[in-house]
Amino acid sequence: MEIRLASVMVLDQEVALQFYTKVLGFVKKADMPMGPYRWLTVASPEGADGVELVLEPIGFPPARTYQEARFAAGIPATGFITKDIHAEVARLRQRGVVFRGEPTRMGPITAVLFDDTCGNLLNLVQPDAPFGESPEDEGPPSWPQNIVPSST
Repeated sequence: MEIRLASVMVLDQEVALQFYTKVLGFVKKADMPMGPYRWLTVASPEGADGVELVLEPIGFPPARTYQEARFAAGIPATGFITKDIHAEVARLRQRGVVFRGEPTRMGPITAVLFDDTCGNLLNLVQPDAPFGESPEDEGPPSWPQNIVPSST
């Protein structure tokens, strides 16, 4: 089993497409009519091959309530990884992106939230080590003493 699609709910698919492509620099992968909406996906030219982000329309009132609550609570809808968070923040600020503060160190990452103009907060993250790897000085992740992974 693989994860190939992740989605963010958006208020307006066209506005979202413009933000995610023109501002963030993603590329449009799929754009097909589906009733009153579209199957609309974007991908990062720097990201893993075959992984797409669905710009999903909010067509269900409880979904809008959920999105508003997450935004108000400061909870990001998703996150994006970067190798140089300060350069990425500077690039995006030049394109009008609004950040909630400055990049902040949090354990093994540096992160900052920004607004996608479509109802979501997104997390921009720079890990200390390449994504999916442990920092060299710490070695592989270890299990706490009271938690033992199942051997089955």
